[in-house]
Amino acid sequence: MAKRIAILGSTGSIGTNALDVVAHLGSGYQVAALSAHSQVDKLIGQMKRFQPAAVAVTDDAQADRVRQAAEGTRTQVYVGAAGVVQMVERDDIDIVLAAIVGAAGLPAVFAAVETGKTLALANKEALVMAGSLLIPLARRRGVTILPVDSEHSAIFQAMQSGRVHEIKKVILTASGGPFRTASLEQIESATLDDALNHPTWRMGNKITIDSATMFNKGLELIEACWLFDLPPEKIEIVIHPESIVHSMVEFVDGSVIAQLGPPDMRTPIQYALTYPDRLHGVSRTLDLSRSFSLNFHPPDFERFPALRLAQHVARLGGTLGAVLNAANESAVTAFVAGNIPFGGIARAVEHTIRSHAVQPTPTLDDLLKADRWARGTAERFVNAVSV
Repeated sequence: MAKRIAILGSTGSIGTNALDVVAHLGSGYQVAALSAHSQVDKLIGQMKRFQPAAVAVTDDAQADRVRQAAEGTRTQVYVGAAGVVQMVERDDIDIVLAAIVGAAGLPAVFAAVETGKTLALANKEALVMAGSLLIPLARRRGVTILPVDSEHSAIFQAMQSGRVHEIKKVILTASGGPFRTASLEQIESATLDDALNHPTWRMGNKITIDSATMFNKGLELIEACWLFDLPPEKIEIVIHPESIVHSMVEFVDGSVIAQLGPPDMRTPIQYALTYPDRLHGVSRTLDLSRSFSLNFHPPDFERFPALRLAQHVARLGGTLGAVLNAANESAVTAFVAGNIPFGGIARAVEHTIRSHAVQPTPTLDDLLKADRWARGTAERFVNAVSV
């Protein structure tokens, strides 16, 4: 029987790559459901091509267009954030690939785990915000969480060379983004175009800006703590400009196991969908017949304070993950709107974190409240510095 896959955020970069992978894999894999926010033209095109049993659109204003496109087909249309959750709960879905960016994807991720579906997780915010709730829930439900981020997929693959108690440390690689060699002054005054000019990856705007600040790597550090049950002291970050080594695991005997490949998100997506099997891939392959170099450098915590903040959040836990994530989303929105300089993103996040009274063992309601509080606090900081 074919694996039936729901792709949440199907019109984004992860979603479109996932559809390429499913199309390549063929009859053993079926697109069962899709979700999008407002890119309905793209969603309708995907509906026509893959003929899913269900689609969800979270922008209410676009719902009628999707319903019209679904007329005369077998596709059931769900509307709004609640509609995505209802769709995920369907019995005709085996794997949920969660690629909705930000806190908006959290309810659907919980719904997938609650209903016992395999979770292919590209939405790192789910674990950053609510890893303390999501991981125990997955264990109770017997749900497998498979990482889609290239770095966490690399760690997951490398960890199969040993046992958890044999791990000395995990090494997350980071490209360094567009400002890897920039001065503090250049980073402070960087434009939106500068921030979106990533040297190796092509991603959505939010993730690309997070890569430029290195908050993306900070979020990945926190996510790795939850995914692999490791303390932050066992996770190291190194700058690797070529983005060929996607991450590494060092074991206690001194062996370092790495996963290598060209920067192509279709590789980790495919492994999450086919696990534990490996099938012929659609991705580019690494050509070892040509000369090239692999370079590694320590990160600069002064130029990229996001890394220091993420380590602080990973150590303290509680509601701080939700606060960091929400404050960063708010600050990135302000930067894109031209309300703060690029360097102001990290300052807004740090101010919000320092202002927060941490709840060490939060409920989901506590996390959602912390999320709302952090957004408001970051917005007030932005407004104050913009005056």
